[in-house]
Amino acid sequence: MKLLILGRDGQVGTALTQLLAPLGTIVALGRDGADLANPDGLARVVDREQPDVIVNAGAYTAVDRAESETELAQLVNADGPGALARVAAELDAWLIHYSTDYVFDGEKSEPYVEDDATAPLNVYGATKRAGELAIGEAGSKHLIFRTSWVHAPGRNNFIAKILSLAQSRDELKVIDDQIGAPTSARLIAEVTARALEQIASDRPLPSGIYHLAAAGETSWHGYASYVIGEARRRGVPLRVPPERVLPVPSTAFPSPARRPHNSRLSTHKLRTALGIDLPDWQADVLGTLDNLLPETTR
Repeated sequence: MKLLILGRDGQVGTALTQLLAPLGTIVALGRDGADLANPDGLARVVDREQPDVIVNAGAYTAVDRAESETELAQLVNADGPGALARVAAELDAWLIHYSTDYVFDGEKSEPYVEDDATAPLNVYGATKRAGELAIGEAGSKHLIFRTSWVHAPGRNNFIAKILSLAQSRDELKVIDDQIGAPTSARLIAEVTARALEQIASDRPLPSGIYHLAAAGETSWHGYASYVIGEARRRGVPLRVPPERVLPVPSTAFPSPARRPHNSRLSTHKLRTALGIDLPDWQADVLGTLDNLLPETTR
């Protein structure tokens, strides 16, 4: 099996490149080798590589900036994936693509299922939904994994930012009226590998959308409190104790893009299709902390 991974340098792309290697021959490209903002060039790259599976981990993810960079967000999140799906259909290749809880407005009182009506609140969510539709209309074999609150080792994620702030401040204010499930890039890659194993068998998953998130739920405030508490337990010198992480509403931090209050995703369809269980978000976060914190703090 030949796998073409796009978005190699992002959180999910990095995890995919590491974990999918045992499954076949991998070609992993960053923006310099396959630019989602150039749909025509993207199609030429895929046609040149002739993969059995395209795994698209590339995306425009700057949620607030997307409000003023609508055209670029549309190219990367919708037009590029649509081009991938069309060339995948021509090659009879599979396309695996990643979407977001932000396709929903967050007004539902229960976790969202795949068939719930979408109603994005911001440009990012709207362009990701447009990408889903473009893929579906192309007629290719495809799996779209909607996920939420992605984290991975590195500086550009919520966990690292919270730990950095907790070293320099006496208290933190964190939003408590947005609910979801922190989900690691590694978990996303592990589930992708399991799906690819099934694709390689005589029982591939039906094409369509699947929700992929860690089990359980929390707020950003609960998430931050858990990270700080665990880091302090490991001996990390933080000035802020968990009790000084103060809950505040979303209105305390006005931003160009609105966020959904409910980002919970039901994963029943995915778990049934793959015959798997998904870890609780706390256990998933611990895996990222293990890689983020120095050995001496474990």
